[in-house]
Amino acid sequence: MKKNIKYWISVVALFLLNGVVRAQTNLPDDGSFMKSNGKIFVVMAVVIVIVLGLFIYLFALDRQIRRIEKK
Repeated sequence: MKKNIKYWISVVALFLLNGVVRAQTNLPDDGSFMKSNGKIFVVMAVVIVIVLGLFIYLFALDRQIRRIEKK
């Protein structure tokens, strides 16, 4: 089960890393409106909070399921 969790954490980390790498391009039409107003940071903060919340929820759910299975 731990290998499965590590696998999914790695997949999500690589997915997020891909987005960060693509965000470093200097294309003129690449979200210039959001960057000019500084709202891109708000969007990224919200996305990070949502992803972290999902990970915490899944981790807690996994622990509860393990406890139930042991009984």
